[in-house]
Amino acid sequence: MAWCALERAHILSQPVLSIHMATHFEMLKYAVMRHDGREFLGQMVRLVFAPFGSLTGRIPYGNTGRANVSAFKAMPISKELQAILDSVES
Repeated sequence: MAWCALERAHILSQPVLSIHMATHFEMLKYAVMRHDGREFLGQMVRLVFAPFGSLTGRIPYGNTGRANVSAFKAMPISKELQAILDSVES
């Protein structure tokens, strides 16, 4: 359940780099708590490269941010989360 919440937070955080980075840091901490080495390494890579994606405008929107998904793959955004994103933009 916690991963689901972190994934949703990641999707919502993508437009704002500081919040996006904070979400990856929370994912990193959770991976450490769960003794999940693969997720830990995936989050370390994302923490290094996420700023470059933001600076170049190459954010894969909808991506859940987990190590089990390519960091470059855009994914569909649920209607619920899209509504939240739309309300923040307007």
